[in-house]
Amino acid sequence: MTIKNRYDFVMIFDVENGNPNGDPDAGNSPRVDAETGHGYITDVCLKRKIRNYVELCKEGQAGYNILVKPDKALNTKFTGAYEEQGLKTGQKGKNPADVEAARDYMCKNYFDVRAFGAVMSTGDDPCGIVRGPVQINFARSISPVSIDDITITRQARTTEDRTETGNTEMGRKSIIPYAVYRAEGHISAAQADKVTKLSDEDVELLWEAIINMFEDDHSAARGKMCMRKLYVFKHDKMLGNCPSHILFDKISIKQSEENKAPRQFSDYELTVDEQIPDGVELIEKL
Repeated sequence: MTIKNRYDFVMIFDVENGNPNGDPDAGNSPRVDAETGHGYITDVCLKRKIRNYVELCKEGQAGYNILVKPDKALNTKFTGAYEEQGLKTGQKGKNPADVEAARDYMCKNYFDVRAFGAVMSTGDDPCGIVRGPVQINFARSISPVSIDDITITRQARTTEDRTETGNTEMGRKSIIPYAVYRAEGHISAAQADKVTKLSDEDVELLWEAIINMFEDDHSAARGKMCMRKLYVFKHDKMLGNCPSHILFDKISIKQSEENKAPRQFSDYELTVDEQIPDGVELIEKL
């Protein structure tokens, strides 16, 4: 059943001795706001981890395929939607009804299309453009971050020519010693009802994926990442009962001692204003 409630949510997570989201324009160092020194993580990075978790726990189950992953070209998947629906493929000047049927097929069979939407208007068999009901903003660190460039050695050269200068060579890893990040998101019941038909079961899976998205994504490069808190504001109306920024202000987190470099989650103070506007329920998922 398609959701009937709007949701706003706040994610709070931390990283220890790792690079949570490298910037290709800066040698893959952690992303940093050049003006304030605060770290940030892109929405694309967070949604990738959610997709990966859903694929792990729902692999092979109907309706929970993942569109955005490196297995096949996207246009090939769009053509597959036409074939599954018995529609003509490879013809220009598509019938709008065929495009709509293919779009509905993609929403029904791909979780990330149903949740995040997708641009599927490329190729000879377009499936339209879907605006997803689930939107996640960039995560931002609570405090400015410091980046340590760690020099490492490697004892395996890649070519015979490079072995002539010795058996080892130098490398570099960029890490953040510790940081707490906050990200905010929204789920629009109106958008879900209009196109994607995101269900209550899908939303529960989304919460599960957010809580666990770092647990099967551990790597030496990303260090220790933990989801610390997930707060969900559930509205009793499809269009909501209160502007989201008022609800987000109910969750406050700040560094306990400004002159001390934070190195653990207890170095921060988290407060929750439980005077919630009428028609909105605050649910602490984690």
